[in-house]
Amino acid sequence: MNERRDFIKKISSIGGAGFLAATPVMAMAESIEKSEEEAAHPADKPFTVSILQTTDVHCQVHPHDELFWENDKAVFRKTGGYAHLATYLKKERKKNQDSFLIDTGDMFQGSELSVKTTGTAMVPLLNELGYDLYLPGNWEVIYYKKAMQTLLGSLHAPKVCANMYHDLGEGKKGELIFPPYYIWNVKGVKIGFVGYTDPLVPIRQSPNYSKGIIYTKPEENLAHYVDVLRNQEQCAYVLIVAHLGLSQQIHLANLPECAGVDYILGGDTHERVRKPIQCKYAKVVEPGAFGSFVGKLNLTIQNGKVIKDEYELVEVTADKYAPSKEMAAMIKSNEKPFEDEIYKIAGYSTIPLYRYFVVENTIDTLILDALKWKIKDVDIVLSNGFRFCPPRTTPDQTGNIPITEGYIYDMLPVNSLVRTGTVTGKQIQDWLEKELNNVFAKEAAERFGGWVIKFKGMKISFNAFAQKGKRVQEVSIGGQPLDINKNYNICACEREGDPADMLCRMKNVVNTKNTEHTLHSVMMDYLAANSPVTPTLPLAAKILDGPQSLLTQVYGVDYQFR
Repeated sequence: MNERRDFIKKISSIGGAGFLAATPVMAMAESIEKSEEEAAHPADKPFTVSILQTTDVHCQVHPHDELFWENDKAVFRKTGGYAHLATYLKKERKKNQDSFLIDTGDMFQGSELSVKTTGTAMVPLLNELGYDLYLPGNWEVIYYKKAMQTLLGSLHAPKVCANMYHDLGEGKKGELIFPPYYIWNVKGVKIGFVGYTDPLVPIRQSPNYSKGIIYTKPEENLAHYVDVLRNQEQCAYVLIVAHLGLSQQIHLANLPECAGVDYILGGDTHERVRKPIQCKYAKVVEPGAFGSFVGKLNLTIQNGKVIKDEYELVEVTADKYAPSKEMAAMIKSNEKPFEDEIYKIAGYSTIPLYRYFVVENTIDTLILDALKWKIKDVDIVLSNGFRFCPPRTTPDQTGNIPITEGYIYDMLPVNSLVRTGTVTGKQIQDWLEKELNNVFAKEAAERFGGWVIKFKGMKISFNAFAQKGKRVQEVSIGGQPLDINKNYNICACEREGDPADMLCRMKNVVNTKNTEHTLHSVMMDYLAANSPVTPTLPLAAKILDGPQSLLTQVYGVDYQFR
């Protein structure tokens, strides 16, 4: 082996004299190296490779409280943190040098540190962790297209995405922004990865974020790239790395275009798949969020074929994996210019804060309470339904749970203006049906990323699993039954790039007006005046055909969130 290394060093120096002259010699060296590798690893001897996945970390660089559903109740443990993750990854790589680490998106948005540095503080941390492949998530566009390209371009590992194109104007697609696929060649065996991110980004988020990008559905070109990987490149195994949401990933795995795909390693909806979901054409997994988990797929290979796959969802427990000193120092250095703001206490809560349940959560209740307190002349306040922000449950010396400025950014990474407008009862009724279908649609393809919209001033009861357009059973506003002919004043946050007459995805809103308040200023003022707060769940949305503690929108498959 030492003689071979010396020989390669010598012929490498020849390369300096001219590429053409050195090429045959280099080819000979590579042939010798490959022969020695094949001799060391004969084809009939099984070996195992590990594919490790994180997703939706949302810039949560520290260990945090995490919610688990055990014995029909919520329990909390400390998990995550990039320094602890670094230790876990080091152990895994030492255990198996044939390991391949991927992140499937939402790595630059979700904390005050990321906002204050427009994501750049995350770059050295991600590079230090040594990822092998990245997929852009739906929030990678948060700082707009050019910044997304710069941030992802600053990462050392390759990026893939087969459905994000440069917009040439007038709906014309240019080239793909990132390569569509990547091939990992391990001991002479090829494993192919093709990437897809959420094509609904321009609808789900402020449209301005993704200006200059055209998204397409995965099924438009998936069969083509599977054919390239399987037949042209002769890959032994093909995986989709996805940021589509678990429902959409299950839908994709049941489409004929997915024939030839072995696994979908997914992201977006923060689901925790512990047992792979077997669909018609592929298995589907998703490894939670916030760095609390790593998905670990072990593939056993023999004679150039994968003969066995085993999947495990690994909990990155803070007390099990000691923090890496190098990573901890890097995080501390990055935070130092902003630490006074990040750790400034804005107020306290007397009860745990979380945002995991599909219908109601204490974080959303806190936001709605603050908006209703600040914006006086409205009938209903609205807040989007999503899973941003890890829980916070640990009291300090006061006996209450501190809410820092940094945690307000965790809850609300986008500091939007508060906006008001007027709608009719009929608009509200139609909008509720549409929003509930986004969450509970029978067809997985119709399920929009996110959970039930949150509101205060209005109460509803609904059947989640009823027919489309017939879910809402009862609505009252201000204690009175909804009048479809009456006008109601509503309040929500502005989304940059939305039409002037749209509010919280409700169209044709009249008298829309941006207030002088932002979401962050409302939260800071409310906590200053009312702390400690107790954002008890109000039962504003009552589910009639399922548990109020529903933790996932996914049904019809063997899966439970826990």
